[in-house]
Amino acid sequence: MENQNQPPVQEIKIADNLAGGEYANAMQVAHTKDEVLLTFFNIISPSGRVCAKIITSPGHLKRMIAALNENLKRYEEKFGLVEASESPKESIGFKV
Repeated sequence: MENQNQPPVQEIKIADNLAGGEYANAMQVAHTKDEVLLTFFNIISPSGRVCAKIITSPGHLKRMIAALNENLKRYEEKFGLVEASESPKESIGFKV
């Protein structure tokens, strides 16, 4: 849906360090009333690293979840049922 208050996007640029993408196998979610923070990790035991942090609004998060659900549905129709991965056995987070 197009926002009536903003002109349409003419061009989208990508930073050189993002062009190749990042692999994430873990995610942490935190939120306030106005924002949702998604932190993506690449965990290779015994350590890991943060590979991306996304801050968005609850409304945009809801649209992202709908888009992800629709794409997962199409993927499963084409390739078969996807089983959820197991949760990590250890706690993921920063140690102080």
